This record gives sequence, structure tokens and C-alpha cells, in this order.
Amino acid sequence: MAAQFGRRLRKGATTTAVAAVAVAALSASGAPGATHATAGGSREASDATPPPGTPVTGNSPYYTDLPPLNTPDKPGTSIDLPATGTAEAGIPATVLAAYKQAEQTIAGSDPGCHVPWQLLAAIGKVESGQARGGKVDANGTTFSPILGPVLNGVGFANISDTDKGAYDGDATHDRAVGPMQFIPSTWEKWGEDANSDGRRDPNNIYDAALAAGRYLCADGRDLALKADLDRAILGYNHSQEYLSTVLSWFDFYKRGTHGVPDGTGVLPVGDIPDSSGPMPTPTPTPTPSTPGSHRPTPAPSPSKPGGGTGGKPSPTPTPPPTPTPPPSPSPVTRLEDAGTAELAAMAGHEFTARPTVRVKNAAGRTVPLQAVGFEIVGDTDALFAGGKKSVVLHTGADGTVAAPTLQAGEKTGTFTVRAKVVGPRVPVVDFTATVTVRAADAIARTDGKVLTAAPGTEFADAVEVKATYKGAIASGVAVTATMIIAADNPADKPVVNDKGPYFKDADGKTVRTLTELKTDANGVLKLPKIYADDATGTFLLRLTTAGGATVTIELKVAAPAA
Repeated sequence: MAAQFGRRLRKGATTTAVAAVAVAALSASGAPGATHATAGGSREASDATPPPGTPVTGNSPYYTDLPPLNTPDKPGTSIDLPATGTAEAGIPATVLAAYKQAEQTIAGSDPGCHVPWQLLAAIGKVESGQARGGKVDANGTTFSPILGPVLNGVGFANISDTDKGAYDGDATHDRAVGPMQFIPSTWEKWGEDANSDGRRDPNNIYDAALAAGRYLCADGRDLALKADLDRAILGYNHSQEYLSTVLSWFDFYKRGTHGVPDGTGVLPVGDIPDSSGPMPTPTPTPTPSTPGSHRPTPAPSPSKPGGGTGGKPSPTPTPPPTPTPPPSPSPVTRLEDAGTAELAAMAGHEFTARPTVRVKNAAGRTVPLQAVGFEIVGDTDALFAGGKKSVVLHTGADGTVAAPTLQAGEKTGTFTVRAKVVGPRVPVVDFTATVTVRAADAIARTDGKVLTAAPGTEFADAVEVKATYKGAIASGVAVTATMIIAADNPADKPVVNDKGPYFKDADGKTVRTLTELKTDANGVLKLPKIYADDATGTFLLRLTTAGGATVTIELKVAAPAA
């Protein structure tokens, strides 16, 4: 970690016991996973044997702040338990995404390890305050490098330079680097290219989180087992206080978290300043690795293993020489349609297609992990899944990203879905979406009763029909009812009968066509009363739905038998 450790280390001297109590209390309370997470002061945790070799961080100092505490208002309660405060439980969105992606990647390549993303979050909290509260760009890279103190043996491990200053800017001694605080020699062994940008960058949270997860899983560890979990954490930093602190945050995050905007995360006491200097350019040319493509082997021990105390502040380190900044990546210059199908849906239904775009840079290559915003524009009540009008998502490894599913409202017509790159000024891509009226492709009577009436009377039985669309209930579908003269009358231009059965309008006048009828929530429509005039015989009633479905019903008018 960078300078300004004194305050937090002084605090740490008094918090070890609190951490032990907090974690023990969590275990007793039945928190998720409490069976394998034990306080650092326990007998089993104290006996855990750390793996051989120098720890990931070189035993650099770390944040000793503990999760927030509250006192439960219950009789007989004498312990303070961590509470999921709305602030401390928030993890910056990109950082949280990196932890979850690392968990999924390792679950696919090493399912026996059972590394939970909350453990990575706990280590990230203790090591860097979640990358300084999430101060990362859209690709997950910190705006300035996070550097630990010079590991020159004064208060910390003595590790001579192993990377010629490529990662840490120090050609004399090593320094821990990045949000997960890898010393260069360990990073060279375990570094990953999790965001597929062709670089293994310890200052990128996606790369660092995956590398940390693979290191924790080394030697066939199963982190669902308490002994393996303790050894894995101690392999990160040889300190019982460190173990207790990480476990307390691990249990805290398992009790509930939520994402917050990047750059707004809660910073621990004595935060690292943002003036650590420009990002050094790695001298080695790392070979891009595919997440999940190999099984790591333990990092070799350096000739001088770390002997740091992990709990004493060091003198102010000598500022490293200013490294040469890396060449800027090729800028994003283009946003294009990635083959979106026609966007059309019936009112009240989901769109089957989703607007999909591809981001490219000046070299014509696709850009992964680029933030793209989707926005619904126009006079419409359509919404994205979750009831949102706009969302921001990140492109995948192939540089493409699809908007969430669109849900059509009741307003018909067209509207626009606009896609735009967040940050660089790149021309937007607009998609036209169309909402059509609710329709039915079938309509039928709900019963088979013969409908009869005597001249000058009303039909005793009501006409009831049900409409469907592709076999499903068609609710809210418009239906027109017309008395026609012949069954072969065209559905679009029926000839209205001027005699026989009829309806009455609101004023009691005779009408033989009804519009503005709609099926109910069950797709059912019950017609108003039908009356017979003096004409006798068999007459026809035709019902036509929006969508063109029809049903023709016979109405018989006959004098009653003598």
C-alpha cells in the first residue's frame, strides 16, 4: 500500500480482539458459511499453517478497519454484531462485477475450490479499500497505480527488485501493486488477463481479482473447508490479525451487499492518496491468458523470503523514479449495430428481439468492457425489464452488448431505442421499435347453446366468446360485433342486415353493429342483450377481432309453438 499507514496501524493494534469477537459472533449467529469461517484468535485459526514462500503482498501493511457494529436490543445480548450498513455494504459497481466474474470463471475451471466472490471482496476491502472506493475506469483499471511501501526490510519484508521497476516503478526493491496488492514476482507468476485486453495488469481489478482467486485456490484447496480457507488467507499475508480482519469482512459481505456507483465507495481510515504517480509500463510482454485455461502452481520462494511483521509502520519510503507511462490504448471511434432483428411487439407483450451494438476502436478492433448506455426515446410507455427507461451496460469479450428485454406498454406506434458509448464522443446508434395493437388469431364461443327468441322479445341466453393468440389468453383485444346478411360476407366489409336481431345503444335506439368492445383479463367477452324484431328465421352475428380472427353465430327467431 502507499504512504499514510500510521493512523490505521495504530488503530489495528486495538482491533484484533474486536475482530475475533465479531467473527465468532457471526459464526454463532448462523451467518451463511459460518461453519468454515472462524475468528483469527481461535485455536484452529492460530494453528493454520501458511503456505511456503513469500505472501502475495510481501506482508505489506493493510487496512485494519472492521465492519460497522451495532448492539442488538435483545435481553441477554452482550456482544456487538456487524450490521449491513447501507454505506459500508456498498461495493463499487465495476469492482463488484470483477469479483463476481472471477468467481464464475474459477467455478468453471476449478469447481472444487468453491471460491466465493465475497472473500475476494473482503481481501479487496482490506488491501485497497475496494480500489480506493472504486476509482477505476470503464475497463476496471485504476486511474493511478496503487503502490505499497518499499519492501526494503525496514519494518517490512526485504524483497529486492524482481521486475526492473516495470510494475512498481522501483528498480531497487519491490512494492505491492494494484487493488489486490501483488508484489511483482508473485504477479508475474499468477497474473491473469481477465478482461481480454492483451495485458496482465495488476492495476486492473478484473485481472487482479481473478489472479487473487486462483492464488487462493492453489494446491487443490477447497475454500469451503475452514483449514484451507485459513491457509489461503494467511498465504496472502502472514498475520493472524490479517486473517481475523479478512474473515470479519467476509462474513459481513455474506450478510448482504449492494452495488454503488464507481468512485463513491466508503474509504477506510487513512486512505491512500491518488498521487501515487503514473502507471508504469510493464517491461515483460505477457502472453494473454484465457480465464480458466490452466491450473496454477505455487509461486517459487525468492532467495530472501519476506520477514516483515505486517503490523509495524515503516519510515516514509523514498519516492520511486517516475516511470514512463504506457502508450494510450487506441481510442473508441465507432458504435455499430451488431445484427439486431426487427423490433416489434404487440401491446402488453415483450419484444422478442433486443437492440445489440458493437464497439470498435480506431484500429478496427472490438473493445471489451466498454460502458454503453441504452435509452428509450419518444412518446411511449414501453420500458426495459425492471421498469427502467435507461440503463448502462458493459460490452463483453467480443465487444458487443445487448440492451435488456423491452416490454411494450399499451401505447401503440413507434419509438426509438438509442445506444451511445459512455465517455468518448462517438455517433449514437438509433433503433426504431414498433408497438402494435393487441390482437387475437382465434375466437370461439364458450358454450354451444342454441340461441332462440320469439318475435318482439329478447334472447334469454347471452353470447359469450373467448379470444386467444398463439394459444394464450388474448386480453384487451378489440372486437366488433355485426349482424350480417350472409355467411360469405367479407370480414373486412360486411353487409349489415337491416332486419332481424339487434342491439340497443345507450339511448335505447336500435343498432346492428357494436364497436369498442374488448376482451377481459381472461380473454372473454360477454355481449350486451340481443333483441328480436318481428322478422322470423335464422340470422347471423359475426364477431371480428383485431388481428382478423372471426366467429359467426346463428340467432333463431321463431314464434312459440301453439
